[in-house]
Amino acid sequence: MSARPASCTACAAQLPCPKARATALFQRHKGLRVDQSAPLRIRPTKHRVPSRQPHPSSLAVAAATVAPAPTYDVSSHAKEHLTIGTIGHVDHGKTTLTAAITRVLAEEGNGSAVAFEQIDKSPEERARGITINSTCVEYQTAARHYAHVDCPGHADYVKNMVTGAASMDGAILVVSAADGPMPQTREHILLARQVGVSSLVCYLNKVDLVDDQELLEVVELELRDLLSFYGFPGDEIPIIQGSALAALKGEQTSNGTESVRRLMQAVDQSMPAPQRPTDLPFAMPIEDVFNIQGRGTVVTGRIESGTVKVGDEIEVVGLATGQSPRRSVVTGVEMFHRSMSQAQAGDNVGLLLRGIKKGDVERGQVLCRPGSMRACSRFEAELYVLSKEEGGRHKPFFTKYSPQFFIRTADVTGTLTLPEDVSMAMPGDNVRVNVQLQQPLALLQGLRFAMREGGRTIGAGLISKVLS
Repeated sequence: MSARPASCTACAAQLPCPKARATALFQRHKGLRVDQSAPLRIRPTKHRVPSRQPHPSSLAVAAATVAPAPTYDVSSHAKEHLTIGTIGHVDHGKTTLTAAITRVLAEEGNGSAVAFEQIDKSPEERARGITINSTCVEYQTAARHYAHVDCPGHADYVKNMVTGAASMDGAILVVSAADGPMPQTREHILLARQVGVSSLVCYLNKVDLVDDQELLEVVELELRDLLSFYGFPGDEIPIIQGSALAALKGEQTSNGTESVRRLMQAVDQSMPAPQRPTDLPFAMPIEDVFNIQGRGTVVTGRIESGTVKVGDEIEVVGLATGQSPRRSVVTGVEMFHRSMSQAQAGDNVGLLLRGIKKGDVERGQVLCRPGSMRACSRFEAELYVLSKEEGGRHKPFFTKYSPQFFIRTADVTGTLTLPEDVSMAMPGDNVRVNVQLQQPLALLQGLRFAMREGGRTIGAGLISKVLS
């Protein structure tokens, strides 16, 4: 890191408190304005300094050979099960941290290590050095069993991030200490909130690239401020500092493996166990579909409600305009490549379906108990339109506006109708709207959704009434 000019330190020393001094040092170092009268927000000037070099790619790290530990019997539900995941900006270290967590816990006898290359496993992901599709791995601590979803951070793949986040009970927000919060950091926090992720723990990554403790303190202050801005308890959320790459290399230091242990301890302690609606009818939004040669079609997803077992009859609801729901029978239930006789709400599973071809089902549809759901294309909703400062639109929209609606794992174009006494919806407004989807979905009152246009999130809402 380049040395600060003497004038920077001298100016900061005149400020009244350590927080203000640290802020001034950080802002002058990065070419940012100081405004003591305003709330702590870091605002870039027109002249930006060149970005730092990216962290050394963990693709170069040789995956350590860790003897596989005895695997957890998921079918027994002996331990509390949660689905969590890593979210955050591209290249901030989400996949590296995921691999590091599995390695550190494997060394303690809690599962098997998963190499970086096994998580970013498609040729395009390896070539571009970014995650494109959400990937799920498993591990356990002394207290819990976790399914971990590694979400893509690149703006082009937010749709895949929404699919991953929709299945989470909580999330680990990864932020590079060298860069601070970036555009997809903000968008992922917002989307996590809208799809119902209520618990966050933050990992301030790449602290080994920052040699000034004051800068780390200000990045943490900015992160807490951002979390509070989007409705999370920013002052209470644990923020763990460390280096995921050092942990993946096996460095037994405070920033290495110890930081991962502190992180998982914080996850165990601060993420409450959600209530599982096992008494409701079975429902599972489809996240992916693939074919197993010789066995048939498998659909994967996280069970939203109820239970499912081998031999149960199910319906496939949504996206099939003008068609009756397709029915099938579950002939196999698997969780992390292990067969189970039964699965319940909160479990991430693959279901083998009888007589269903891969082209018959798709992401965005919902598997459910026959007759418990119907596909609808019209609903009434309470909508919040994001302001310009929140990354939303700069201009209002009117009746017949047609953005994309992200509901569960589906994304469908819909047309908005405003109330008769509302001529336009301005950024920052709360408004009641009627929505007509181009394709029907399995909808329920109280379901949350995100609204996107042109590669950015522009609104968030709640279905208040299903119309037809």
